[in-house]
Amino acid sequence: MDKDSQTLALLQTLDRLPGPDHLEFPDGFDYASAKNRAIRLEDRLTQDFGHVCGLDDQIQDASYSFQVAIPAEATEADVPAYVRLSNFGNLAVAFALRPDSHDDLDQAVQKGALTTADRSRIESAAHDFGYTLVPPRLLHRPYDGVTWLAGGRPFHASYGPHRSRATWWTRYFEYV
Repeated sequence: MDKDSQTLALLQTLDRLPGPDHLEFPDGFDYASAKNRAIRLEDRLTQDFGHVCGLDDQIQDASYSFQVAIPAEATEADVPAYVRLSNFGNLAVAFALRPDSHDDLDQAVQKGALTTADRSRIESAAHDFGYTLVPPRLLHRPYDGVTWLAGGRPFHASYGPHRSRATWWTRYFEYV
């Protein structure tokens, strides 16, 4: 099984976790522990990039709770980068500029929005804190999971090519 297939299987497995009626987090989600780890990730990225990174921890009504912002002036490409942390299964997504700007970090590097060194810093930090980075191209696929989001009801997502219907991005990294 290739890496994309493994990641899609993980997304589907996490989609079946028991949880409350809303889509924000599964049963047993430990917000305090997740916040502590997000703060440590922010500190690590601040150290690695040599510039203060910001942690947005004021997210509500979403399937993620934290986003670390790496300011443009800290990156070699002079483009802001972000690491968004899902409330499910230690999933994370890293992107430069906007969530729908590039299919994955490979493309961000190819297009000059991220350097190889900056990519390595982000990937190493996420890996060291136990996050699984999911390529945006997989998250922008139409959501076909088990929740009501898959029922064909219209949904407005902020990002992605399918803004009028739910995607896997919606399920794990968006306001719901």
